[in-house]
Amino acid sequence: MREGARAVIGAVCSGFTELPAPPEGGSAADGPIGWPGYDDARARAAERTGEAESVVCGVGDFGGTAAVVIAWEFGFLGGSVGRRTGDRIEAAFTRARELRTPVVSMIATGGSRMQEGMAALSQLQRIARQAALMRDAGLPQIAVARDPTTGGGWATLGAGSDVTLALPGAQIGFAGSRVRPPGDTSAYTAESQLASGHVDQIVPAAELGERLGRWLSLLTGADGRPAAPPAALGSVDLPADGWAAVRAARAPTRPRAESYLDAYFDWREELGGDRCGGVDPGVRCGFGMRSGAAIAYAAQCGTATLPSGFRTAARLIRLADRLGIPVLTLVDTPGAANDPDAERSGAGAAIAEVFAAVAGARVPVTTLVIGEGGSGGALAFAHPGRTWVTPDSYFSVTSPEAATSILKRPSEEVPATANQLRLRPQDLVELGVARGIVGR
Repeated sequence: MREGARAVIGAVCSGFTELPAPPEGGSAADGPIGWPGYDDARARAAERTGEAESVVCGVGDFGGTAAVVIAWEFGFLGGSVGRRTGDRIEAAFTRARELRTPVVSMIATGGSRMQEGMAALSQLQRIARQAALMRDAGLPQIAVARDPTTGGGWATLGAGSDVTLALPGAQIGFAGSRVRPPGDTSAYTAESQLASGHVDQIVPAAELGERLGRWLSLLTGADGRPAAPPAALGSVDLPADGWAAVRAARAPTRPRAESYLDAYFDWREELGGDRCGGVDPGVRCGFGMRSGAAIAYAAQCGTATLPSGFRTAARLIRLADRLGIPVLTLVDTPGAANDPDAERSGAGAAIAEVFAAVAGARVPVTTLVIGEGGSGGALAFAHPGRTWVTPDSYFSVTSPEAATSILKRPSEEVPATANQLRLRPQDLVELGVARGIVGR
């Protein structure tokens, strides 16, 4: 038994005040295309659910953050979207912009309403327009994909929100259960969408209210100040030469991004992928709270960065910029993945996205190199004027091994080449690449 819209609202927020329904214009019998029995079907749905439409809209409090809520009532004609649904959703978004509040969409829908034909399908354009106006206003949108979230509900507010959460086991996909091709149905699940980078987190229903409160406080909690570079967690001794710097950065005991993020933030929440079908476990992106202020982060974790990792970082930086949230990037990669799969997945275009996101950001971006800074795959994450380095890091035009090969030198000259590249932390400060070396 699926929970009704009001039960869902009551479980995630407090102080809910329903918005008045927009006035209904005159309409022909049985809807815009005269579907036989449509008026009777609506009347039965209203009697069964106690609702006049497939969405309930209002304003609620999520742990101290007000937000406009749009909750689908699946019992009303399968949560389908028709013209009056579109009226309510448009009014809810308009009210959110008036109040300067986020929108939380609690979706459970089978798609557009067949009994209204193209008049129903065109509501997706109205919804997309309202979401675009929210983005222009710098206001965040969070979607919760309940069971099911299919059709236009997924292809607009579900997949198009800034952050997408999902309930465990929920059916999620553009194709509804009655129109899918026969065969494997595992792709149409919350778990599959998470693995493919289309959903950020799967959240049990019992934890959903708390998680929404955390996300809303992060997405509205910036104070405008640049992120301070984190303190060094590893060795504070500067390397004597270039090869020593490389070996220190590659040491298996050196602190990695996870340790830096845990030490830097009081708490944090993570985004789950690039929204293009990929997740890079070697890149962590999300938002964290530090001393009462929200900061976005994109962190490399020491592996070769995949195209999906670059796209996720670009997504994070663009979102933070739109919401006015300062960004912290942590650089630690031997370089961008350059195997055939990476090239086929658009490595160059993905790296270009991050360069462009950093270069175009209006919010301050702070960078700390915490390990290996390998070529353009590392530089894409770095801000040209606000980059710091740790004592156990290096930054280089390419790896010493690659440079030796490019210069057609014998492999035994790798250490000497590292020395010539001037890649040590102190060299980077002298060259003007880094502003300074952080201490503990």
